Amino acid sequence: MFDKRGRNIDYLRVSLTDRCNLRCIYCMPEAGICKKMHEDIIRFEEAEKVISACSSLGVRKVRFTGGEPLILKGIESIINHTASMQNIRDVSITTNGILLEDMAEDLKKAGLNRVNISLDTLKADKFKFVTRLGDINKVFGAIEKCLSIGLTPLKINTVLMKGINDDEIEDFIKLTVNYPVQVRFIELMPIGEGQKYFDKYSMKVEEIIERFPELFPVKDDSKVASVYKMPGSKGSVGIISPVSCKFCSDCNRIRLTSTGTVKPCLHSAEEIDLMPYINNEQKLIEIIRHAVYNKPAEHHLETEKKGNTNRMMYQIGG
Repeated sequence: MFDKRGRNIDYLRVSLTDRCNLRCIYCMPEAGICKKMHEDIIRFEEAEKVISACSSLGVRKVRFTGGEPLILKGIESIINHTASMQNIRDVSITTNGILLEDMAEDLKKAGLNRVNISLDTLKADKFKFVTRLGDINKVFGAIEKCLSIGLTPLKINTVLMKGINDDEIEDFIKLTVNYPVQVRFIELMPIGEGQKYFDKYSMKVEEIIERFPELFPVKDDSKVASVYKMPGSKGSVGIISPVSCKFCSDCNRIRLTSTGTVKPCLHSAEEIDLMPYINNEQKLIEIIRHAVYNKPAEHHLETEKKGNTNRMMYQIGG
């Protein structure tokens, strides 16, 4: 399906929950969040109706996010049902990796194609600082498990923060030399909790190319990342710069929030509540088609230094 600017929207990101088992400093308050009532969160079967409607309109890729999606009991079922839909070609998940090692085989059997793991540091003490709660060894175990069972391509999402983890850029790049993973360096975005840290910690990821001139560009089908490799490396390095070098003109995605609204743009306040139409397939398709057609042209993070969305990052899954 195409929006009014001719962009082919074939990618749906589904936030299944706003809860998480970590408290990353740029994402969630240290005290956590107020737990929503069960009836306020979209159920698996309702999310599946939205996914099915989107697939009939041209969506081919679905990514499950959170919060942390793996804290949800029975998540294998929605992955399996999604993977079984006729038009869906790719089912993926973004996770912090804490629970992934023990779940990876069942997720793959259910139909999961690939995984993105959020990991902002390779050092245990710094991991505790950034996440406030986590055990980094569980994430390392998850990475090894995914590689061993072929749950690939495996991507590691690293939010780059000046003075916190920019001294580890070389260590992350070395991972791509020795392992078939893609480390994706992502600019800190001024959304939600991230606004508190943006002025102090934000940096342009293009600095990586200046610091490591031996990185050379390679072709990749990503709509958001510029991809590079080190000579002789098994993996690759992705550069994602949503603030300094936005990719709105090539954006191919929409988002379903955990409360059942569709967000045509991550950074826009615009949302359309789908729940009144969840049991009316034709109306649901009509509402989604209209939302996609009117997808905003672009965001203005670079000039306004903040997103216009009223949601926190953990509510929309990035």
